[in-house]
Amino acid sequence: MPPPELPPPQSHLPEAAARFGAHVLASAAAALHDTGSAAGGGPSAGPLPGPPPVPVPVPPAAVPATAPAAGAPNAALERLLRGPNGLGTAGLRLSLREELPPAGPSADAAEGRPVPGLYFHAVPEPDPQRVEEIGRRIKSWALDEVSLFPDEWEDQFDGFSVSRYMVACHPDAPDVDHLMLATRLMVAENAVDDCYCEDHGGSPVGLGERLLLAHTALDPLHTTDEYRPDWAQSLHSDAPRRAYRSAMEYFAGAASPSQTDRLRHDMARLHLGYLAEAAWAQSDRVPEVWEYLAMRQFNNFRPCPTITDTVGGYELPADLHARPAMQKVIALAGNATTLVNDLYSYTKELDAPGHHLNLPVVIAERENLSERDAYLKSVEVHNDLMHAFENEAAALAADCPVPQVQRFLRGVAAWVDGNHYWHRTNTYRYSLPDFW
Repeated sequence: MPPPELPPPQSHLPEAAARFGAHVLASAAAALHDTGSAAGGGPSAGPLPGPPPVPVPVPPAAVPATAPAAGAPNAALERLLRGPNGLGTAGLRLSLREELPPAGPSADAAEGRPVPGLYFHAVPEPDPQRVEEIGRRIKSWALDEVSLFPDEWEDQFDGFSVSRYMVACHPDAPDVDHLMLATRLMVAENAVDDCYCEDHGGSPVGLGERLLLAHTALDPLHTTDEYRPDWAQSLHSDAPRRAYRSAMEYFAGAASPSQTDRLRHDMARLHLGYLAEAAWAQSDRVPEVWEYLAMRQFNNFRPCPTITDTVGGYELPADLHARPAMQKVIALAGNATTLVNDLYSYTKELDAPGHHLNLPVVIAERENLSERDAYLKSVEVHNDLMHAFENEAAALAADCPVPQVQRFLRGVAAWVDGNHYWHRTNTYRYSLPDFW
């Protein structure tokens, strides 16, 4: 029986006229965040086809930095709360935002508190009907289609709250089917991270082999008739590969060949970042800060915002996506959102066994700072990347006023905002250090 039809999506895109930064680019920024034009830039997406056949026979309003607790300011925190202060940063102040009326329901009302001093944008609460339906479908997929996890991991799967995550990150998705494209991929990527790299059996030893074989579930092996069945059998050999194979088949059934190949490329980038981090773990080496940030440009959320057009039911043409300016915007968005993860998961990683690298840990060791000062400096690094993302996006929007470009940039900005919302409100997984 088909699922009940849900009401049409409500646009949750931020309304800030100056969303992308500099005063001289305010008009471009307004175009990027014009909620009334969210449906422009591409044809409306019709219903997606049913699940693709399995060919293998084997079984927001702008939110200024939050003030610290009374009595706890110091030079580092005061500098952070003032915002960027380097050469050419005068246009990044919040003066235009302060003149805007508040948006609708603010994420401030939800549970969880933001990292003090963090630069972010609030989003409305995700549509509860979509969240519920995505939650039902993704759990059915995980259990019935790919046998993703044993019973004892069910609480962790539920606590991940992936349906709320994806609905918040893709406010312009035309329907639940399109949202499921992103949701399956997110769950599959986390299965690979947990089972190959992290706390559910992961290890740096042999990681390259595991990632390479899993990547063939995304980028199929073309080999001889003699050896093809062995490869096909291998795609069902563990949960991460089963999840990758299925999620990619659904995605490729809805995306264009160009969009599908774009995702494969960004997943290869992700796997390369995993390998760099594994190499440091095996050699027990803490990288330089710049080296860590280089790794984080690859081991980051980039595959998620890069599919925002597919999830939105349109296509950013390959030549526009490949423009260096667009690639820079996407990279900066991925870098900033991944440091959000470093900051919100900081205490979780400190409590976990082993030595987990994140930006505060690396800065503390390499720059001889206290844990608190290293954490505050990491917030500054995030904020600088966020301002760079917004400035570069505004410049690109002004330079290339093509509807698909405008819509794609709005989609990436919405993903950045939704990603912060999920980290901030997911108190099942995250809590903040007591630094304020």
